[in-house]
Amino acid sequence: MAAPMAAAAARAAFWAAGAAAAGPLRLGAARLPGSRWSGRSSALGRILGVPARWSGRSSALGRILGIPAEAPPAALGQHPPPVATDKEEQKRLLENRPDQPQNPKVLRIAVIGAPNAGKSTLSNQLLGRKVFPVSKKVHTTRCKAWGVITHEDTQLIILDTPGLTNPLKAKRHNLDEAMLTDPWDSMKCADLVLVLVDVSDHWTRNSLSKEVLKCLSQFPHTPSVLVLNKVDILKKKFLLLEIVADLTEGIVNGKKLEVKSAFKQDSSSSAKSPLQITQPSPPESKVPGSPCGQEKNQAQEGSALDRSSVAGGAGTGEAQGPKHYGPEDLKDMKGWPHFQEIFMLAALHGEEVDTLKRYLLMQAKPGPWEFHSDVLTNQSPQEICDNIIREKVLEYLPLEVPYGVTQVTDIWEEGECGELLIVQSLLVPRESHKRMLIGRGGKVISRIAQEAGQDLMNAFLCDVRLKLKVEVKG
Repeated sequence: MAAPMAAAAARAAFWAAGAAAAGPLRLGAARLPGSRWSGRSSALGRILGVPARWSGRSSALGRILGIPAEAPPAALGQHPPPVATDKEEQKRLLENRPDQPQNPKVLRIAVIGAPNAGKSTLSNQLLGRKVFPVSKKVHTTRCKAWGVITHEDTQLIILDTPGLTNPLKAKRHNLDEAMLTDPWDSMKCADLVLVLVDVSDHWTRNSLSKEVLKCLSQFPHTPSVLVLNKVDILKKKFLLLEIVADLTEGIVNGKKLEVKSAFKQDSSSSAKSPLQITQPSPPESKVPGSPCGQEKNQAQEGSALDRSSVAGGAGTGEAQGPKHYGPEDLKDMKGWPHFQEIFMLAALHGEEVDTLKRYLLMQAKPGPWEFHSDVLTNQSPQEICDNIIREKVLEYLPLEVPYGVTQVTDIWEEGECGELLIVQSLLVPRESHKRMLIGRGGKVISRIAQEAGQDLMNAFLCDVRLKLKVEVKG
């Protein structure tokens, strides 16, 4: 009993010292990488604004509507707490009565999207510590898990869910029934939903999957936000405008957007023409010194935002509120016309994640906290360990092979100095799979153990000695 208590005290001291020395945690830079389509003075920079948020203060649309720009905000957040290495200690933390501030606020956020869109990567970046598995392979997340962000008087609860899929694909990847039901369960208790789309996938980026649309249509009154991920990989940044128009059905925050060519494409050029968006404006008296004219004059060097004259913002540009969509309605829909906001970011590198995090904190409503401020996730330490090891197995084994691996933890011990010893057996169905997992000279299994051990050290904030054994199932 004394060893776990000493280990916990050591981790707490290490965490406090690190937070004091390192200062506030910065989650990302406010810039989209790329060519002349990126940056503050570029065409895309004027369209997207910096930070890359579609509307509100300090955005392109905000400047057109005459909203005064905000001063750059201070960096967010204290360092997140570590995860307890002892199962009983983590259980006590979860059962502890929340240390409520004077005026607590809370927001439950469901993160949904197609498999491999980057949901867990974004959740980890928002939390500031890796507790969810991430892999290039689909269905890395096998069940829903919660992450907790506590900032001043506000608590955000991130509901990280498996990618929305259908029964046929679930059977192909040997997935549990929970993979089909968990995203829906998360939607039932969410105050806000983030819909993540991978814009680097040219096969799927211009339409939401039928599973995502069906999920949104069942909860039309839950506020939803579109998050375009992996924008750093997209070379032709002006395509983001076309993607936005498709994924929103031309409507953002109740306003109709008209997407059209800024000028006729030169038939001799292979490049696609830039796009122009027409946005209903408020009364003229509310937009003194609007930069709209300047934007229009620069259409030939990129893309521009224009506005049409709609008195009081109540003309043809207004869209109706959420309604219930039946199966017949969804057949012809590519996007969702009830997104309140659009964010464009690169979750892997943390770019613009801070902007999204500030927005989420502002959306929190008065209400009691659900967790103590020392809680980072509702997962047990063993679940985090299993998930991170499985992530590495998915990365290093080809095709469907890793989905047949079974994990068994043989030893989980804390040493006198606070180090954590973990021995886990990886059971595979065939001898050939065993050879693949071990690798020539044991290089593959050694790399998996080394990388997983490093991730576990970052999650638990203590030394981790991880040993992996590979056996064929009996």
